[in-house]
This record gives sequence, C-alpha cells and structure tokens, in this order.
Amino acid sequence: MSEEASQKLDEFFRALSGAQNPLLLLDYDGTLAPFRVDRFKARPWAGVRELLTRIQKQGRTRMVAITGRPAAEIAPLLGLETPLEVWGLHGAERLYPDGRRELEDAPASTRARLDDLRERLRRDSLGGLFEDKANGAVMHWRGASPAKARVIEERTRALFEPLARLDGLGLLEFEAGLELRAGRDKGGAVEAILKEAGARGPVAFLGDDVTDEAAFRAVNGAAGAHLSVLVRKEPRETDADVWLRPPGELLGFLARWVEASS
Repeated sequence: MSEEASQKLDEFFRALSGAQNPLLLLDYDGTLAPFRVDRFKARPWAGVRELLTRIQKQGRTRMVAITGRPAAEIAPLLGLETPLEVWGLHGAERLYPDGRRELEDAPASTRARLDDLRERLRRDSLGGLFEDKANGAVMHWRGASPAKARVIEERTRALFEPLARLDGLGLLEFEAGLELRAGRDKGGAVEAILKEAGARGPVAFLGDDVTDEAAFRAVNGAAGAHLSVLVRKEPRETDADVWLRPPGELLGFLARWVEASS
C-alpha cells in the first residue's frame, strides 16, 4: 500500500473513532465475496461474516449493501443473524431489514421494451448466461473461453446498444457482462442514503467493479469524513481513494472498523 493511501486510511479511522452513526456501504460480489460463475455459490471470504457481525453488535454503524443483484439474494449468502439493509439492482431496489421492499417505477413504454427483450433472450440467450431482473436484462459471459466471450459480447452489444439510446434505458458495463436497465445506479443509491442520513460523515464505500465507480464518486463528494475503497486482487484506474487486496487487506479494514467503533 502506498504511503498516501496509508495516510488516508489513518485519517479516516481517526475521524471514525468516537463518531456518531457512521455509514459503512458495501458491494457484495468481488468485494465481500469472490466471484463464482454460479452466483448462488458466492459465499463471503472467510472471516467477513464474523467481522460484520461484530460491527452490527456494536450498534453504532449503519451498514448497507449496495449490489447489482436482486436485493433478496444477499441475506441468504451473507448469513448474518440480523439482515442488512440492501439496495439491489444497482440502487433501483431497496430492501429494509424488516422485509419491506421498494422498487423504482419505470414508464410503461420502458417496461414494454424490456419485456420484449427478456422474451427474446429467453428464446435465445446469444450463447451467454441471461439474467432476468425486475428493471433490466443482463448478459454474462464469465467463465466462457476468450473466443466465445468475444462472440457473446458482440451479439449482446448489437442488441442492447440501440435500445440504450432510447429514453428511460441505459447500458451498464461490468466485468464479463452487459446490462440494459432502468433506474438509479449505485451513485444515486449512495446520494440517496447520504441525504436521508443527514449526517456529515464518516462514510465509506467498498466496491470492486467499474459499476462501483459512480458510488466512489458520490462518496468522494460527501461533506464529512469519507473514504472510497477499491477491493480487488489487481489494481486498475479508479476514482477510489485507496486500493485493498482481498481477503487479507479487506479483513484488516473491517477489523480496524471494529476497533475504531468500540
């Protein structure tokens, strides 16, 4: 870790110590858990569940998962005694710990276009793995050979990109996949959480993918103490303040959170 990144971490945890109602915002896949081709087998890195449980039991930190998954998938995978608040579908869906659910409503014309696309992909998934979401359609090619992945991506772009130019729809690129979707992104979710909290920090967001960059930028604009954290094995160009390698440095970060909040 660079000296500058180390200083940013130290400054943040000094601000966290003794602070009231800090926010810990967490992506799931690639951040709290390694990627799996079968996403239902993506269990947290060893030690993550225990550290999150300790943070919960301290009763000071508001923890929120912000994920591209449907929100209901997170609780069974994390396995916490008390479920987290989850903003799913990249922020278009909100699932409260008590089970209440909110979903951004898309215009009827947008829903109709997505319905037509989903029906087409159910008949022909273009060689990839089609994921049907409440607010979008997703094509994955993780695990495919490089040659097959290129073909799937080309076919998916040819189908998705013209639709993405229509009102109400956008194209979201991520590692080994594309998503045509409606609704707020992770940056919008972070902004909504910060506005609702009415606090001036401290807040941290941990994520790994290019879809997390909007959330990094939203956290970087927070008025109080804030930290954006890229969690992945290899570095890449990012707006995040610091880079941590999972699982070791991720576990170290969560352990420092426990200590600073004790």
